[in-house]
Amino acid sequence: MSHIVFFLVPGVHLLDLAGPAQVFSTAADFGHPYTLTYVAERPQIPTAQGLPLVAGLDWPELGPDDLIMVPGWRTGTQPDSPAIGAASLRVLRDHHARGGTVASVCAGAEALGRAGLLDGRRCTTHHDVQDELAAHHPRAVVVRDVLFTSDDRVITSAGIASGIDLALHLVASRHGPAVAAQVAREMVVYARRNGHEPQSSAMLRHRSHLDDTVHHTQDLIDARFDQPLRLAALASAAGVSERTLTRLFTRATGLTPLRYQQALRLERAQHLISHGTTIDAAARSVGFEDPRMLRRLRARTA
Repeated sequence: MSHIVFFLVPGVHLLDLAGPAQVFSTAADFGHPYTLTYVAERPQIPTAQGLPLVAGLDWPELGPDDLIMVPGWRTGTQPDSPAIGAASLRVLRDHHARGGTVASVCAGAEALGRAGLLDGRRCTTHHDVQDELAAHHPRAVVVRDVLFTSDDRVITSAGIASGIDLALHLVASRHGPAVAAQVAREMVVYARRNGHEPQSSAMLRHRSHLDDTVHHTQDLIDARFDQPLRLAALASAAGVSERTLTRLFTRATGLTPLRYQQALRLERAQHLISHGTTIDAAARSVGFEDPRMLRRLRARTA
């Protein structure tokens, strides 16, 4: 995706908008081609937090590599959702029909439902309005207790901060996990969470500690896990001895730095394999010189 269009509706949550926008803006700062545009049905949009936003009224010309994202809005129930014009819903529908990607954050899934894009597809939304979404769109497959879903270029995320996870997932899907980790690190978002299994991500599982030295070392490994990393170099970057780093790292995460790197490699390789990549190609992609190592690691977790 090179053009990201945020479709804003009255009552939009600022973080639903700002979180993903910051991810793509930061990726652009690192040299990746993202242009952000904000479109609405009126020139000024009130937000749930009281800050009015100014948006354009005209949709830009979009292609298959572009994304339309609908941030969520404050609502007690989906029937309270703001009206969305037929022309805007048609834009969402037509963009997807032409091969583009459409996404939502939180209650924004209701807009995708009204456009008919959730019919027969897996989707999610904030837990407070999941029942309403399912009732309004009975042909949608509403998945509960996940951060985000992706089904045939229709991507939906749960509540508010999960929009950051969704956006990082999209960056990782296009540019690889190292770029997503670079963006997350710049945003001081330590953990990228996996959409379908929110507690399974190695980056999340091993970040629930307060050791800054270990966090810094994890940042380095996250960004370069597919490359050879010597313990001496990691210790030098952390400003401690190899023995001290190993002791601190193991105490904080339950893993040595090498085992942590292997966990990241395995997680990425599993993702690639689940999307049709061969084991040998996945092994090379994540940095294993010998595919037998990947096979052994997969066997241990089977």
